[in-house]
Amino acid sequence: MMHAQRSIDIAAPAQTVYAFAQDIGRWPQLLPHYRYVTVTREQPSSRIAVMAARRGWIPVRWTTEQRLDPVTPRIEFTHLSGWTAGMKVAWIFAPIAGGTRVSIIHDLDFRRIPLVGSWIGERIIGDFFIQSIAGKTLARMKELAEAAT
Repeated sequence: MMHAQRSIDIAAPAQTVYAFAQDIGRWPQLLPHYRYVTVTREQPSSRIAVMAARRGWIPVRWTTEQRLDPVTPRIEFTHLSGWTAGMKVAWIFAPIAGGTRVSIIHDLDFRRIPLVGSWIGERIIGDFFIQSIAGKTLARMKELAEAAT
């Protein structure tokens, strides 16, 4: 089981950051490492989307279900396909002095992925791909939210 967390402190209110983070259809315009996001189903509090990003020059792609909770605020994803099928992702927005600590938490059981052991899964999928993409996403969200306030 992989449990990974990336956090960043942002000098902006949670709702400002949430507004950028929840709008996955705009991520390719907002986040340079995202190649495309195609929303295939949209409901008031959830979406299904095909997402594609880059880790350096390496393309990655997955389908996800996004669930929105603007009141808390919290955003959750469940990856439905790709190497990370079954992964649970949560965006947590915690108030801090002068802004918001935003954390992205990833949980994935590598036993669900054939031929991928825990060590390989954590180092390659977790550290090399997931943590890198999450770090770039959070850094850009910080730039966007702080510029908007």
